[in-house]
Amino acid sequence: MATARKTPVKRPASVSDASGAAKRTRGAQTKANTQKIDGAGATVGRKTARSAALKAAKPGTAARLNGAARPSKAGTEEAEASPAKGNGRAVAGDGANAQALVAERGEVVRKSRVVTSDAAVPVQIGGLTREIVRPDYWDRACADLMKRDRILKKLIPKFGEIHLVNLGDPFSTLARSVAGQQISVKAAQAIWERVKGACPEVHPAHFIRLGHEKLQACGLSRRKAEYILDLAQHFESGALHVDAWTSMDDEAVIAELTQIRGIGRWTAEMFLIFNLSRPDVLPLDDLGLIQAISVNYFSGEPVTRSEAREVAANWEPWRTVATWYMWRSLNPIPADH
Repeated sequence: MATARKTPVKRPASVSDASGAAKRTRGAQTKANTQKIDGAGATVGRKTARSAALKAAKPGTAARLNGAARPSKAGTEEAEASPAKGNGRAVAGDGANAQALVAERGEVVRKSRVVTSDAAVPVQIGGLTREIVRPDYWDRACADLMKRDRILKKLIPKFGEIHLVNLGDPFSTLARSVAGQQISVKAAQAIWERVKGACPEVHPAHFIRLGHEKLQACGLSRRKAEYILDLAQHFESGALHVDAWTSMDDEAVIAELTQIRGIGRWTAEMFLIFNLSRPDVLPLDDLGLIQAISVNYFSGEPVTRSEAREVAANWEPWRTVATWYMWRSLNPIPADH
């Protein structure tokens, strides 16, 4: 028996084409909307990750950060708003070249925002030693920092026995800091060597006898020569409580020093570190420190003072020690100041 076959009904070509075009249009719109949503989500994701990372940097947590430096303004008489350099760290102008500076030494710059436990830190040269007594808290501080900070755990052992050096004489420490303001470490060292050549005994009275013109002839600017002579007068007059500084707290010493022309907070903090060997100083006006936090804890994005402070919160009460190793991560060989 013959079976009747149903003949398929053909749709007009115009209807079929219109349906396909409508589907393609909807597909394109959906894709565009998805890209917009994904883009917005990525932005929110980045912000969320940064926020979470900053929270994770607080004491008692294990996560770390990665980024780049943004100089801050201190507004001091000596124009220390953005000190050009620190203790053998980066110089002004190096901020934009932080990654290049690291690359030159074959160091590893991380691309990820959050550093994992096995993330590499910049490779440094080890085995450096100095025949000077270590600060009594140094080993204890290093052990504590290595327990709580994954970056320092890898960084500290790279430098062996090298450590912070106490420069000894208060006047020479301060005068050397003033001479080095806003110039590179190399330039500051060269100028200071000429100063010592003109005045072998770095003593306030000898500087006063040397006078303004001879100090300028050593390479000091007119203003820096004035500042150093004013500093010498303060020491000679007995206006400063030099003998009491060792028993005064950090902020009290800073308050007294910043009353002297040419000495702002950065110079006072350098004095706390290199003369008084205070263990918990955080010089946020130091470009070298901000840059080192950028290289070691962030992924190349600008770092605010607030973010740097949050990273450093995990270093207390050894922020001097952590800062010193941050400087070494950029410049393995310490300058004399």
